[in-house]
Amino acid sequence: MKFIKSLYLNNFFFYVLLGIIGLFVCAFIFPNMYNAVWLLVLGLATFLAIDILLLYLVRTGLEAERITPEKLSNGDLNTIKINLRNHYNFPILIKIIDEIPFQFQVRDFKILKTVNAATQKEISYELRPTERGEYLFGALNIYVSSPLKLISRRFIFDKNQMVPTYPSYIQLRKYDLIAFSNNLFQYGIKKIRRIGHTMEFEQIKEYVQGDDLRTLNWKATAKKNSLMVNQFQDEKSQSVYMAIDKGRVMQMPFDGLALLDYAINSALVLSNVILKKQDKAGLFSFSKKVENRVFAERRGSQMQKILETLYNIKTDFFESDYSRLYVDIKKNINQRSLIILYTNFETMDGLNRQLPYLKGIAKSHLLVVVFFSNTELNSIINKKTNTIQEVYDKVIAEKFMFEKRLIVNELKKYGIHSVLTQPENLTLDAINKYLEIKSRGIL
Repeated sequence: MKFIKSLYLNNFFFYVLLGIIGLFVCAFIFPNMYNAVWLLVLGLATFLAIDILLLYLVRTGLEAERITPEKLSNGDLNTIKINLRNHYNFPILIKIIDEIPFQFQVRDFKILKTVNAATQKEISYELRPTERGEYLFGALNIYVSSPLKLISRRFIFDKNQMVPTYPSYIQLRKYDLIAFSNNLFQYGIKKIRRIGHTMEFEQIKEYVQGDDLRTLNWKATAKKNSLMVNQFQDEKSQSVYMAIDKGRVMQMPFDGLALLDYAINSALVLSNVILKKQDKAGLFSFSKKVENRVFAERRGSQMQKILETLYNIKTDFFESDYSRLYVDIKKNINQRSLIILYTNFETMDGLNRQLPYLKGIAKSHLLVVVFFSNTELNSIINKKTNTIQEVYDKVIAEKFMFEKRLIVNELKKYGIHSVLTQPENLTLDAINKYLEIKSRGIL
């Protein structure tokens, strides 16, 4: 029974069989062909038996193993590897059908490869998850054919392998070194404008070329009879909270990923940068109520705590309650802190409804509102118009884009910092804003 279930006839067998049937039809017209065609039938049966023996005489003809990451990185390309070991003494043609998780909605997954005799081969493919949670891989099905290509033998490996999908830890590694420098242009990313410096004094040292002449210490220079400068360092142990709006406005998808997941990925990377800069990182999410709270601390386990909290943020479709957010911040965050609010405002009316609460938060804390530019409107704005309807669509799209800039100016009037960014640039722009605030010493 097991033998029958693993045996499959290839298309090549049916093509040959179809040709033989055609020859039988011709034999009615040319009777002399009849015996010759039966010889072909006998030959096909012989080769079929040989092919079965070739594939089934070796009990373990093929070994395979699917190697997945310990966890998948949400929104990024994750490499899945398949290790193959061919124990046959002839080259084999393989067809891999991996039962990948249903979340990817891929129903035509297939890889065709040739593996040389008695060799090992590694095959890889990439998956890009767009939501957090558990992903269940089914069976790894591999169909093996000999050089005769008449039949295939199916091997099944690695059934029901579960892999969790976490916020983008690949970006976390990518931007790890940024934490050690305020000069992002050194990494080929983006240059920030440095205005002044923080005023936490570190030491007096000898002047070297490149030091800021404005920091010359004239008294020390006179005593040492050589140029001496004051050296400053960034202020440390400042509290930074990331407030993530998980309400209805954050469910809008861009490139398959919801705005909420872009914010979660950014918060993870930014938390790492904050901790590397010796500040305290914390976060919470809010919608109808404030949840997923991690108090701002600087511990060795803080990153793992933040990662697990971000993984467990559950989305909803309620309208976010900013009054509840204001009361919660006033009650639980007593020290002046930097609060980076990930949310989205599409219109001035939407902002004006929440502006009193944002102004209230900004009185006690340094508030940065991070919201998104609707990049999908660019295709409408840049499209050449040919009809009246297209003109109307273009005007409305330009109005929405203009309102985004008005929101920035409105927030600026009340001393609220803002970051208007495209979803794919969110992480860089958030890091850039944090480092700018650090370099200016305005917290």
